[in-house]
Amino acid sequence: MDRTLELASSPMAPGVSPVRVAYRDEGAGPPLVFLHGGWGYAFYPVHRPEGVRLIAPERTGYGRSTRVASLPPRFHAAAAVEHARFLDALGLERCVLWGHSDGAVIAAIMAIESPERYAGVVLEALHLEREKPRSRAFFTMMAEDPDGFGERVTSKLAADHGDTWRDVLRAGGRAWLDIAATPDEDFFDRRLGEVSLPVMVMHGADDPRTEPGELERLRREVPHAEWRVLPTAGHSPHSERATREACRDLVATFVTRVS
Repeated sequence: MDRTLELASSPMAPGVSPVRVAYRDEGAGPPLVFLHGGWGYAFYPVHRPEGVRLIAPERTGYGRSTRVASLPPRFHAAAAVEHARFLDALGLERCVLWGHSDGAVIAAIMAIESPERYAGVVLEALHLEREKPRSRAFFTMMAEDPDGFGERVTSKLAADHGDTWRDVLRAGGRAWLDIAATPDEDFFDRRLGEVSLPVMVMHGADDPRTEPGELERLRREVPHAEWRVLPTAGHSPHSERATREACRDLVATFVTRVS
């Protein structure tokens, strides 16, 4: 079921009050909160794992939520604060987080900041490296030529974000180009190794957004994580036809175990 709620404020939209957050809420069981990637929820939709209550907020700037012209500096950390306030507004005291791509960075920050609040975290297509040289052309096209992705892609984005879909891509592309300009900084303030709750890493073996050595670094930083690398999968295993059912079942099993 599609719903909305209002937050008094959010660091994703400084100076705006209230901030509207749209979200999907379906099913029953242990709560699983899905945090979408940089193109929004509908481009990489989730198939609800069996036996869970799936809650999927659209963060500020996406879908039916409050619009912004640009993403703030350190937007992953800002989104982590927004999502925590969203969970407060829902009255959710404990849940499992499942983040994809940018959403995985956000979920990891939330797990670092408030581990007592979450039963576990699924990190799908997590980003660690900031410079991302293999993705520079991709982010540049987002920032400068969103129509260049072609009609099949852009029509899906327009169906989700409406007439502002170009603004969504431009904002994300510019944010990632800015991130690439600060390669010595860290999304997690050098604290990723502090993640102590149960973690499942889910990653496509052919993810084009992953740099050489990135997964090896993640293994070192979170040595207790459960790993699921899916052959043939790309950047979004949970929505790709060949792997979406396997991802759904893996997440269902993880949620049942940690909850």
